[in-house]
Amino acid sequence: MPGTRKPVGAPGVQAVTISFAGFNRAWAAWIGDRLERRGVTVVQQRWDPPVEVPLEESLRDLMLSRGRVLVILSDWYFQLGPRSHDEWNRALREVVAPDPDRFAAVSVTTSALPGATSVLGAADLTNVGADEAERRLLNRLGLPTDPLPESVETGQGPRYPADTPEVWGGVPRRNTRFTGREELLSKAYRSLQDAGPGAGVVTLHGMSGVGKTQLAAEYVYRFGSEYDVVWWVPADRRALYRQKLAELAPELGLSTGVEYGERLRAVRDALRRGEPHSHWLLVLDGADEPEHIWDLVPTGPGHVLITSRNPEWSEHNSNLVEIPVYDREESVAFIRRRAPRLTPAEADQLADALEDLPLLLDQTAGWLNDSDMSVEEYIELLEGGIDQDVVKVSADFPLAFQTAWSILLNKLKDTVPESVDLLRLCSFFAPGSIPVRLLKEMPTGELPEQVSGLMNDPLLWNKAIGQLRQYSVVRLESHESVADAASSGESIYMHRMVHQIVGHDMPARDRQEFIDVVRRALVAADPGRPTDTRLWPAYAEITPHLKWADVLRSTDPAVQTLVLNCLRYMYLSGEYRAGIKLGERAMNAWREILGENHPRVWDLSYNYANLLRAVGDYAGTEAIERAAVDHLRTERGAQDLEHLRAAGGLAADLRGLGRYDEALEMSTWILVAYRELLGDQDSRTLNAQNNLAVTLRLLGRYEESLELNRRTLESRRQLLRQRHPWTLFSEINYATDLRLLGRYGEALSLQNQSARVHRLVLGDDNPQTLRAEYNLALCHYRSGERTRASALFTRVLERCERVLGEGDPLTMMFAAGQSCFAREHADIDQARGISEKVVGGYVDMLGEEHPFVAGTRANHALILRNVGERDHAHALLEEALSAMTTAVGENHPWTLGCAINASALRNLVGDPESAVALTDSVITRAVEALGRTHPLTLSARIAHAADLRGIRDRQRAEKVESEALGDLVSTLGSQHVHTVSARSRNRPYWDFEPPIV
Repeated sequence: MPGTRKPVGAPGVQAVTISFAGFNRAWAAWIGDRLERRGVTVVQQRWDPPVEVPLEESLRDLMLSRGRVLVILSDWYFQLGPRSHDEWNRALREVVAPDPDRFAAVSVTTSALPGATSVLGAADLTNVGADEAERRLLNRLGLPTDPLPESVETGQGPRYPADTPEVWGGVPRRNTRFTGREELLSKAYRSLQDAGPGAGVVTLHGMSGVGKTQLAAEYVYRFGSEYDVVWWVPADRRALYRQKLAELAPELGLSTGVEYGERLRAVRDALRRGEPHSHWLLVLDGADEPEHIWDLVPTGPGHVLITSRNPEWSEHNSNLVEIPVYDREESVAFIRRRAPRLTPAEADQLADALEDLPLLLDQTAGWLNDSDMSVEEYIELLEGGIDQDVVKVSADFPLAFQTAWSILLNKLKDTVPESVDLLRLCSFFAPGSIPVRLLKEMPTGELPEQVSGLMNDPLLWNKAIGQLRQYSVVRLESHESVADAASSGESIYMHRMVHQIVGHDMPARDRQEFIDVVRRALVAADPGRPTDTRLWPAYAEITPHLKWADVLRSTDPAVQTLVLNCLRYMYLSGEYRAGIKLGERAMNAWREILGENHPRVWDLSYNYANLLRAVGDYAGTEAIERAAVDHLRTERGAQDLEHLRAAGGLAADLRGLGRYDEALEMSTWILVAYRELLGDQDSRTLNAQNNLAVTLRLLGRYEESLELNRRTLESRRQLLRQRHPWTLFSEINYATDLRLLGRYGEALSLQNQSARVHRLVLGDDNPQTLRAEYNLALCHYRSGERTRASALFTRVLERCERVLGEGDPLTMMFAAGQSCFAREHADIDQARGISEKVVGGYVDMLGEEHPFVAGTRANHALILRNVGERDHAHALLEEALSAMTTAVGENHPWTLGCAINASALRNLVGDPESAVALTDSVITRAVEALGRTHPLTLSARIAHAADLRGIRDRQRAEKVESEALGDLVSTLGSQHVHTVSARSRNRPYWDFEPPIV
């Protein structure tokens, strides 16, 4: 609250104690602020009298407060305890009526209140605006209603509670039965308020069913008036979280295109900067796997509130607030509010039987109040229905939940049987947010008879949903008025425990019928184009439900196509681990159902291999693809399109394994075959052309790769759209070739623009975006822009480690670049630590003979040289040079680069003649392979001049150096960092950059 202000204007009440139920905190904050601006001293006192203390005594205690007592009247104020209206009427007549001037009141409810509240003379603040509400408040307290001076009115205070924040989305409806938890709410509030800028993250942590989501929702309603933006996001799945966060972009008024990645980037950037709103609250509900989304938690001036069963959020800069079960007093109060017919003693018995778990108390007390069954009978039924092996619905919830649920299910069957059918249908979607609109959009004839009427009859639908909501079985996810929400039926929320028990308790006939319906609904929702980034939000919504609909056991071709499309989406969007799990399960299921050689199995193996290849399992994918190639060639012939597709996958595996000559041979004939079958401009031909260019680059044939990539890029820009992921990938490839050929300015210009579009279209954390930004870092570095390169190297590596993990091929590629940069321009110890991890990672992934191992060992040798371990560095470099020569040949640029570094070490260990001979040989081979003015050739010439000086052949050294400097100036410019370094006679070195395969 603001500090006490000096009186402004006429005399009147100078001290007020506001008595309010915690539920109405926002009203108390607004009223207190308006009074303090007029010089009134305000004390706020939450009303929550102990149930064992007579109401009259609690009211007398309230009269001990300073000044006049202003009561905020609401249903909630009178329900606390709970107390009956008769109790309140007696207490108000006895305590307030004799001294009415000590009390005043405002009413914020339209519900019927105890009759004796008339003694308080409440001013009605419902259904009026802020100005009128303030006028009525001041009149009730006898304060002047004149406008305040402008100097006093400045400064932002709490928002008028009847006004929602400017941006409000996804928040569940307020639970009017919310009970207790005052200390937890205060603790969460203090933790967020006390956090420094960018550190306002609090996690509500506890087991299933303790009411974490309800507590978060209550926090939003109590403290939401302090925010300009309140956005609620389901966070149990990374893809869905990203989608829902991106939907905030138009609400913030951000100017973005329709691409999902562009919106996500804009939202995160706006929240970080606090523009257009710095007071924002983001709620991440159900974030049980922090390792999947913690890197996407926004930073900035706002606050983040998380609900989770996982305490590991404490390792990600979040304060933990542990949410226990109700204490017994809260349980009893809640049960009596939910089931008024029960006595305090009966409520205590029930709470004990249900172990004070809020979710179970909510479901059980609701229907028990409508039942004639006594608490004793219910407890007997509960205990009698449990076998010796108590059912555990979830690992963290060892309660006899199954029996309690069976009792509730029978109650639902007796009242609205359609609600049970709806529940069972929903159990074939993933728990949490269930998109029932997919069911409602299906043709009537495709729904089971018992559900068809429900979906097409709004009155019956509302009745079923109402019954389920009444017993807290589901909650609505729509956020309009209650009637509109029930009718629109966009989605409902089903708790994971409810979901699990419903799935267990179902007749076999219903199970098969309902699962077929959900499968057809998911098929109908498939956009059919997983390569279109604009459709990724739809796939993000569909994929979590595949497991629960058991789609892998279906023989319907449409369902199988859905699975393949989802796998393709997972590959393109970077959801590799989830895709691999789905692909592995699908391979096992389809081989069993369809047979080893069914065409669908070969389709599946192609998509599964793509995902495995993305995480570096090249040996595993080679086995899969080779089996497919052999079978399809035998069965259909070499010119079959499915065979060519499998052969393209096998060529990619060979590239990953470092078998570049084999990959070249295969990629060449694949491209020829596609051209003959489909022509030059078919997208599959262009894919094959792209793959051949990658192979040529791996072989060091950069000019040929550049020309192929140029043609591919031009064709993709015409055939596909400019922002298609494959078009953007061609931009990375073309810019990479330009950079490797020393055309640094052209490479930087193209890659800078392409990286920006990648972020807009695919999002910051998509693997292809990370590749684009890494190549941009290398372009900056080779152009001499070390500051920009440094920031990019660091940022890209950190993001990749978070998104894909330390052992991912992309992460190791980026780490190798970061290590080389840190060796020369940052921290040599950091460089060494990263380099050791990279070398070890490549050995584990690819084996000792792979060229990536030789190349990164050559990099590591330079670190050893810099820290003074010359002999070790020399031995390691000679080993790397020998291994690289064996792997790719003596004329490959990688071998030539290793040789330049090895010659420097030969000089350092006292073998200058050998160094001269080596660099002389390198120059000859480099000129032949790359040309006289290629940067690598120029480095070899400058190194050779240094070696000649080492054997005191100064005349030749001067001639070689002078010619090389002249070519550097004409090629890169007189002020380029390489030219300046050579002019200063700093010996050049070569960095191995693990490339895209």
